[in-house]
Amino acid sequence: MIEVVSQDRCVKCDVCVKVCPMDVFALGPDGIPVIARQDDCQTCFMCEAHCPVDALFVAPLSGPAPAGSPYTDEAALLEAGAMGRYRAVLGWGGGRTPGSRLDQNHVFTARLAAGSQPAEETPAGRRRVSGEPSA
Repeated sequence: MIEVVSQDRCVKCDVCVKVCPMDVFALGPDGIPVIARQDDCQTCFMCEAHCPVDALFVAPLSGPAPAGSPYTDEAALLEAGAMGRYRAVLGWGGGRTPGSRLDQNHVFTARLAAGSQPAEETPAGRRRVSGEPSA
């Protein structure tokens, strides 16, 4: 469940507000998103994954973290490197190059291993990926 929006790190891009499927956030008077409806959070991590500056922390809990929990202490989360950790696990942070040969996605690694060719046009105008049966 969403627990922290860092006032210091937030750049007011509103990406978290836009990607949240449950409308958990509201814009505060200073333009920084605030957690307005925490009970609606589904712990989908979309906000944390899309935050470009790692200003959010979603705790892996199905309910709000208890008061005094390490999940609500921004300083402790920053010190532990937990802010933005989910983005790094997804490969969206930490300097990963898009299309990296280190990508562990089974679809991409299978295509790399097979030496797939670029997509080509089909008679209907739809692009066909190499190895895909022709219609």
